[in-house]
Amino acid sequence: MRIGIDAREVCGRPTGVGRYLGGLLREWSDDARARAHEFVLYAPEPIALQLDARRFPSRTIGGSGGTWWEQVQVPRAVASDHLDVWFAPAYTAPLRLNAQTVVAIHDLSFVAHPEWFRLREGARRRWLTGRAASRAATVITISEFSKRELVEHLGVPAQKIRVIPPGIGTGGLGLGPHDLGLRASRSVPSPSPQPLETGPYRVLFVGSIFNRRHVIDLIRAFGPIARLHPDASLDIVGDDRSYPHEDLRAAIVAEQLEGQVRWHAYVTDEQLAALYAGARAFAFLSEYEGLGLTPLEALAAGIPPVLLDTDVARESCGSAAVYVTVRDLPATTRALESMLFDEVARRRILAAAPAALAKYSWPRAARETLAVIETAGSG
Repeated sequence: MRIGIDAREVCGRPTGVGRYLGGLLREWSDDARARAHEFVLYAPEPIALQLDARRFPSRTIGGSGGTWWEQVQVPRAVASDHLDVWFAPAYTAPLRLNAQTVVAIHDLSFVAHPEWFRLREGARRRWLTGRAASRAATVITISEFSKRELVEHLGVPAQKIRVIPPGIGTGGLGLGPHDLGLRASRSVPSPSPQPLETGPYRVLFVGSIFNRRHVIDLIRAFGPIARLHPDASLDIVGDDRSYPHEDLRAAIVAEQLEGQVRWHAYVTDEQLAALYAGARAFAFLSEYEGLGLTPLEALAAGIPPVLLDTDVARESCGSAAVYVTVRDLPATTRALESMLFDEVARRRILAAAPAALAKYSWPRAARETLAVIETAGSG
């Protein structure tokens, strides 16, 4: 079977979807069953992945990698490639392909909360995602929460949706700064030979910065801890994609935390591994996610997370987290303090981590995803 894959998310600086696709590709490269297939990777620039070029040939289709590239340039380029099925790992797929499609839709934030998106961007996402879901043979999503969202907001029939949780980390694909440095192990980040200078009580946030993740609230909640503990620090890792725009640096200055709060829009693999290796608590105050992988990656690294109390956070982490309500800064401060300084509370949270992490396995995710793709291609 010839399986076409939209691989643009593993170009440049991969973030969440890039790690998701990278994890699947890594497993398929090692899986005996997957050797029966040819995976053709399409991207707007060369793909820097260490894969067998015979089983994973890549096609570079020049362009911006945006909607025009996906909807016009890709169908033209693949018209003569005789694909059996197309796998779209990032919400949308070409609508004019002469092949069955399987599309992965990780969340519906742009449908459930249009106010978080610019008017044109939100409209484009809603229209294309809705059409892709309607056309697809199967829609894959990553949590029961997102399945409910697909049924409620897009009207996708429940029987057409498969919930396949991803694994944790990327298994050494070399995907760049956001693969969390997971090279020596699929679950625990490798320590860096040159760790960043920091105090012993570090809070860490990792993820693109959106308004729904309340990073400024995190800065403010950390303020009282910083003033009481000069050796405490907060590291924020992620590009600022907030809309309406949030000024993180102004918030840091307003709280007089320049010496204890650091914002890294970009870090290397080694630096991010060092940040994980040295963190004592993880904070992710997101009110909407399809799943929320970075808290799970923190748990895999032995770091207890503080999360907003949402359905999807409970589904993913269960008892292995401390939960707070949105914009309750005093409660967030207390939760961070407990994960930094209360050994009994830390041990209780981390003891629950194995049960939470057991649901997230790259071999299982790759096996189940390939089965869905095979079924669609056979149809």
